[in-house]
Amino acid sequence: MLINSISILYPMRYSNNYNQTILSAAILFILCFGLLAPTLNYIPAAYSQDQVSSFQAAIKALDDMPTRKVKVGDIDIAYKQLGNVSDNPIVLITGCCTTMDMWSLTLLKELSSNRTVLIFDNRGAGESTVGTREFSINQFANDTVGFLDALKIEKADILGSSMGSFIAQELVLDNPNRVNNLILYASSCDEKEAILPGPQVQQAVETMTNTSSPTQEDIDRITSTLFPPEWFKANPNYQNYIPFPKESVSPEISQRQNEAIVSWITTDTCNVLSNINQPTLVIVGTDDIWTPAANSLLIAEKIPGAWLVQIRDAGHGLMYQYPDKFSKVVSTFLQTVT
Repeated sequence: MLINSISILYPMRYSNNYNQTILSAAILFILCFGLLAPTLNYIPAAYSQDQVSSFQAAIKALDDMPTRKVKVGDIDIAYKQLGNVSDNPIVLITGCCTTMDMWSLTLLKELSSNRTVLIFDNRGAGESTVGTREFSINQFANDTVGFLDALKIEKADILGSSMGSFIAQELVLDNPNRVNNLILYASSCDEKEAILPGPQVQQAVETMTNTSSPTQEDIDRITSTLFPPEWFKANPNYQNYIPFPKESVSPEISQRQNEAIVSWITTDTCNVLSNINQPTLVIVGTDDIWTPAANSLLIAEKIPGAWLVQIRDAGHGLMYQYPDKFSKVVSTFLQTVT
């Protein structure tokens, strides 16, 4: 039942602004419960052979989909367009060390059913070129605006995942006229107020940035930090239902992205979030150790009227762990605020 897996938390110590957050979150909870309770599921410990084959075929289809490229400043941005042509596109911004083909297939299917979905590789990642400019969250945000300009998109919904949510924050703060609705998935703000990741995450980052040919043990060590321990142990065949595309992010680019994140969190980002006026969904797993859930509570408090959803027993890899729940919450939010 959904009521056992989605929780809306609202400590009484929060400010009056937070009352708006709670009201919006409660509305989302009620809508989601009514719409989703009969259909939500989770990834089982083992798929049948037919399910695995079907999933892998869908991953390959996305991976093999022709990539388009546009010139944006000093780089070529690689992207793919899914769904129907619409006046209200949604742009998905990837996180650190990931490529555009690593989005949840369930999410892409849900969003592309009635609108244009644009996925792209950040500077230096996947098939996008490195360029000559610095790697910073602000630069990535400028790249994204340039991407919108190149495609002649005046305004779009923006969904940012992890590092992508940091980019989304910069984008909407510096270019509010370019964003309709904002979704911050597994997000955080500055280190003065936010809770930082623990040592297990730092070890995973070091593995990603220092290993050019990771072993299966390395991959398991990194992936295990994305999910609660109990779930990871119960799903030893996780690679059957998580996208691992042929394009990747080199250790050098991963290191530069990580340095951009470290630099960004030292700035005073939390206190300027109150300037965001767009309808905003903040979504996180309660067991996320990369971007602890308390940080999403903080962000939801800062952004007036933000919707806050926490998925119980989910980690940083929420969109893979509970793909139906994640996708339906995102879809319900967009349908409600549009």
